[in-house]
Amino acid sequence: MKSLLPKIFVLSLLVGILAVLQSCERIRTIDWEESFNEKSNKPYGVSVFYKELPKIFKNQKVRTVYHQPSSYLSANSEDGYGEHIAKGSYIIIGNSTYLYDDSVNELLSFVDAGNTLLMSSYSFPQIVYDTLNVSTDYIANKKDSISYLSLKHVDIDDITIDRNDGDMYFTHYDSINYNVLGHSKIDYKHVNFLQIPFGAGNIYLHLEPKVFTNYNLLKEDRYKYAEGIISYLQENNIYFDSYTKIQTSYDGDVEKESDYSWFMQQTAFRWAWYTAIIFGILFMIFNAKRRQRIIKIIKPLQNTTVAFVKTISNLYFDTKDHKNLIDKKITYFLEKIRTDFNLNTTVLNDDFIEKLASKTGKKKEDVTKLINLINLLKSKHELLEDDLIKLNRYIESFYSK
Repeated sequence: MKSLLPKIFVLSLLVGILAVLQSCERIRTIDWEESFNEKSNKPYGVSVFYKELPKIFKNQKVRTVYHQPSSYLSANSEDGYGEHIAKGSYIIIGNSTYLYDDSVNELLSFVDAGNTLLMSSYSFPQIVYDTLNVSTDYIANKKDSISYLSLKHVDIDDITIDRNDGDMYFTHYDSINYNVLGHSKIDYKHVNFLQIPFGAGNIYLHLEPKVFTNYNLLKEDRYKYAEGIISYLQENNIYFDSYTKIQTSYDGDVEKESDYSWFMQQTAFRWAWYTAIIFGILFMIFNAKRRQRIIKIIKPLQNTTVAFVKTISNLYFDTKDHKNLIDKKITYFLEKIRTDFNLNTTVLNDDFIEKLASKTGKKKEDVTKLINLINLLKSKHELLEDDLIKLNRYIESFYSK
């Protein structure tokens, strides 16, 4: 038995290796999550665009911003404590709704001082709509999954993008002072790219961030469209936003899945792996002999997760920063609504309430109370602990029923 077990163990390992080689020949499942993460090589990451920025702006500094713009720009201002004074173009690709109001105000001050802001996103923070007096809407792509994009004042042909369920477009803007730079077309043309003069600088609002992703930049000549958008930016330093991508990674798990988890999804490898483990255990049981004294049992480290959560909770409680916590709860709640029910949360009106109640099966009056409370809290500048408790109670009630 002892002479046979090592041979069986080696044989099972060889079977496992062959299963791995066979699995590697199969086509790997593609992750189409729209992360817009500059470190992601997946189709809808933006690593290609991010790596090309230093080549496009050869003589300029390209900086990656991992913090809220409010803290970064204030630190790198004339009166700040940063290592330089922030001047140039600030680029935000996707997920701009994760920005707080104070960060948007800081970005507007940045533009007002003569700089440039490019925001390419499906929707923007509400303060952007209110300050710039613009509004957007969504049109579904009912015929196919193809949209047509065009740019004005740039000498390139119109491009198409596929895998597109619909387009966001501007329904209202100042047609006298704002410049229309581009359109999208489903059935008919819609404005999807605006240049907005603001103070001594310019704001560029664009509603199709997928054009900057790896999939579209590497397909056909679609990269020319992204180049056309970038051509409007000043020849100056570039500040590339990474903060909103960090926020997304909490829920989106950008690049989280390992190769091992994919291998375990392959039936041949999984059974070979389990067989190898079983024979390995049998080999150790029948072949191993105790040749040393009993090893002292060391108690495992205590799980401090609960203590960590209590510490963070006490920190927020001691600082009394109720508005910050309320903003986070509202942001995460609306993100879950968008993810689970595919609803646009830009405008929380009666139509939105009807759709949410219909999709969730909740009573309309309960949904109305929750959405009205969210709108009320978003409009207030100072919030109390009672507001936080009430919001938390409403959200928990929404999920429990």
